[in-house]
Amino acid sequence: MSRRRKSSLLWGLVGALLFLVLALGYRLAGGSLPVGVGALAGIALGVGVVVTALAAALEARLPR
Repeated sequence: MSRRRKSSLLWGLVGALLFLVLALGYRLAGGSLPVGVGALAGIALGVGVVVTALAAALEARLPR
């Protein structure tokens, strides 16, 4: 696995986990979300995929 691919996947993981931390923190603070825990996991997966794709696209454009 190339360094660029590994970096993109790790950024995707960070994005997904950040989404989950923010959503669960909101629920702990007393807010209510219109979706359940399973849907939150699905949304987090989607966020991770989008962040991975964006990281791969943007990293190629950054100067070294």
